[in-house]
Amino acid sequence: MNIDVVAKALKELGHPTRLAIFRRIVRAGHSGVPVGDLQQSLSIPGSTLSHHISSLASAGLLSQRREGRTLFCVAEYDKLTDVIGFLQDECCLDEQR
Repeated sequence: MNIDVVAKALKELGHPTRLAIFRRIVRAGHSGVPVGDLQQSLSIPGSTLSHHISSLASAGLLSQRREGRTLFCVAEYDKLTDVIGFLQDECCLDEQR
């Protein structure tokens, strides 16, 4: 995985509000969570939430889908796994035995 892509994902997750949003989305599983539920459970104004969701989406950490009038946020678990894997891939390679 490209270091710039990982850096962007980690940058977006480095903001406390975005991290809280992403954790809530991850917790919802593959079905996702309605944006309205995110707003209510995290007590975030709609415009602020929209800004943070956009940042997470631009980093490829989540996607959105519409069902009728409801907009769902869904975690991109493959991307999350790739970011975590990038951090773990070279763990302890330089360790002296």
